[in-house]
Amino acid sequence: MKPDKILSLLGIAAKSGNVVSGEFSTEKAVKEGRANLVIVAADASDNTKKKFSNMTEFYRVAMYVYADKDSLGHFIGKEFRASLAVTNEGLARSIEDKLKQLSTTE
Repeated sequence: MKPDKILSLLGIAAKSGNVVSGEFSTEKAVKEGRANLVIVAADASDNTKKKFSNMTEFYRVAMYVYADKDSLGHFIGKEFRASLAVTNEGLARSIEDKLKQLSTTE
């Protein structure tokens, strides 16, 4: 497995205290306007994906479905996580740029 730049950036964001994770915290960050980017695990339930998709659309926050719950959790130093939000604008932009590059190469 090649080193994943996106997950590595998430790890850096988490270490610097710029990631909130778990459904409740992610939702709270979005609603309080602190979330700059939301990532939902590919293996999260359809219900979870739909909930965050609707919420991020309403609050105009970028949302991507990426990686699996174990990877998301592992890279931010937690148990598995179905969702997380990046609260630092610069880090969120860097991660989103990488996610956009991915979607154009697939």
